[in-house]
Amino acid sequence: MKRIIIIAIALLSWTLAKADEGMWLLSKIKELNIEKMQQMGFKLTAEDIYNVNKPGIKDAIVGLGNEGRPFQHFCSGEIISPNGLLLTNHHCGFSAIQAHSSVEHDYLRDGFWAYEMKDELANPGTTASILDRMEDVTERVNACLNDGMSEGERYAAIDSISEIITKEATEGTHFSAQVQPMFEGNQFFLFVYTIYQDVRLVGAPPQSMGKFGGDTDNWMWPRHTADFSMFRIYTAPDGSPAPYSEENVPLKPKHYLPVSAKGVQDGDFAMIMGFPGTTERYITSFGLANTMDITNTIRYEVRTDKLAVMREGMEKDQKTRIQYASKYASCANYWKYSNEQNKALRNLNTMGNKQAIEREFAAWVNADPARKAVYGSVLADLQKGYADMKTLETANVYAQEALAGPEAHLFAYRTGRVIAKLCDETVSAEDKATLREALKEMGAAFYKDFNTDVDAKLFAVLFKIYNDKVGADLQPEIINFINKKYKGDFNKFAADLKAKSVFMNEASFDAFVAEPNMKKLEKDLAYQAGKSFYEIYMKINASMAPYNTVLARGNRLFVRGLMEMNPEKAWAPDANSTIRMTYGKVGSYKPRDAVFYDYYTTLKGVMEKEGPAGGEFEVPARLKELYAQKNFAPYGNDILSVNFITDNDITGGNSGSPVINAEGHLIGTAFDGNSEAMSGDIDFEENLQRCINLDTRYMLWIVDVYAGAKNLINEMTIIK
Repeated sequence: MKRIIIIAIALLSWTLAKADEGMWLLSKIKELNIEKMQQMGFKLTAEDIYNVNKPGIKDAIVGLGNEGRPFQHFCSGEIISPNGLLLTNHHCGFSAIQAHSSVEHDYLRDGFWAYEMKDELANPGTTASILDRMEDVTERVNACLNDGMSEGERYAAIDSISEIITKEATEGTHFSAQVQPMFEGNQFFLFVYTIYQDVRLVGAPPQSMGKFGGDTDNWMWPRHTADFSMFRIYTAPDGSPAPYSEENVPLKPKHYLPVSAKGVQDGDFAMIMGFPGTTERYITSFGLANTMDITNTIRYEVRTDKLAVMREGMEKDQKTRIQYASKYASCANYWKYSNEQNKALRNLNTMGNKQAIEREFAAWVNADPARKAVYGSVLADLQKGYADMKTLETANVYAQEALAGPEAHLFAYRTGRVIAKLCDETVSAEDKATLREALKEMGAAFYKDFNTDVDAKLFAVLFKIYNDKVGADLQPEIINFINKKYKGDFNKFAADLKAKSVFMNEASFDAFVAEPNMKKLEKDLAYQAGKSFYEIYMKINASMAPYNTVLARGNRLFVRGLMEMNPEKAWAPDANSTIRMTYGKVGSYKPRDAVFYDYYTTLKGVMEKEGPAGGEFEVPARLKELYAQKNFAPYGNDILSVNFITDNDITGGNSGSPVINAEGHLIGTAFDGNSEAMSGDIDFEENLQRCINLDTRYMLWIVDVYAGAKNLINEMTIIK
């Protein structure tokens, strides 16, 4: 087992690393993976997965993003019908479900189903990316680089050639493209996508099913969650990407996944494809200390208090619960992740493993004068870089988590720059009318999910945390102002902010936009707080820039050296929100002494976990009625499988990814990882790491029997 390998055989551990550890690039599958996959039971070919000349599985895989940041995929999904029906997680669709919810139509509480296409709900700003092709452009990029360049010159050269490469790939087409660095900037790949702009909500079970278990069960196994939602991709009538229009038609995909109702068995082959967000498998022990002691610790600390404030507000009324549901879920997800990751990193001695690799690296470097000339200072530079910027990084994380925790001041600063133009006499009346309309729309969108009392309390709690935790030289002006005028009474400041700022409710904001005043804007407490946050955040980041440059160079050379040290190893790059494939098997596991976890859970477990109405383990009355009837056919007999686990290598961003069997059929949808291996983003643990998946049989049963959405069942190809 990797965790107890002694230093004397560390090199052997590198050369014998399992091939199924890694998030693999599709263009490398034939070269690096397909033989092992077929030995494990995969019955298709590499070309069936990815081929630039014919449709394949990759054409059914979707990256969900947002307009303006379409390449930063927040989740994955899969097309499961010839009419562009898209399956993803409930938590991936949560913000869309929340956005369409109101006290009158509480889709979070009740669920939503479109029984006809005309009832599907548009989600402006949501995008769906499908890979057209990818290409290794390392030689072309490296031709513009040399080791004598500064990091700034290197970045500029990479940006310049990347712009040329992406323009060549997209000019005169509907495609979008990006060049992404791999292995800390040692390799480069071009990704060309079709990005669809009309993505409509089709269906979702109630939150009590889609988030069953809430924060308590998050990152845990066993799990009993119906974590899915359905969307549909629409195109212009000619099939090209287009913004929402009533004239748009459902996408006719090049490929869609047949949905299996046959179930899974322990040991079955399982492949996952999606858009994993970020991993740091090549991080050094110095970077690991930074992650554990600063990022994770501060995030957990601050969000504990932030969640308590939001939870208190949400418990008071239904409207606030709906307004903050998505914000709370997003905040809570990585609140728990940070704590569980630190636990796993300690339990699995990840620091010791990293230090062993560094000792091996140093010995290899020092054994050759030529290598020493290139890599001799790498580890020392990284150690010093992290140490030198520790104070700044601490302030940076507190700024992101605490100073940016409330919302009104960020909205005030963002809109304040537009309001300033309304006060500018040189701006025409026509332009001012356009600006007012834009501000009105911004206000409506912001205040729809805003509660004055909750935000004021967040100011009091979170600003005090920053004040108490960060040194005087890195305090923003607003904190100094509170300490001087309010004698450090953050509750009193928050009360004044709530009572006096024009940004703390929609009515006062609209009135101010109608009659703007620059002096009043500059004295507004929310605007001052927003301006002050921006200034200190920019100051901190500017101060960190030289250290980040040192770290970027050091990490690039460290990874280059590792690859040079082990040239026969099959290397997988860190995740960076580009499409990847991972393969493994369905499998039970033993997390600790005398404990055994089976590979699947059933609907019986949902009933066994039932808690009070409104709580994390609420079970809807209809689900209980159907369970009592035991009418699971054709998706089960006397039991109905709910979730199952595999040993696939995934991370955030893989949420919603398809779990595909040896025949290329959909058997599940990935939605979580297990707490015992939360170290996985940094160090894969092959004996403990599990991917938690929704069983397609539970999904189909909910759509068919629970929701009665036969229209959706009828458009899928179901393998029985």
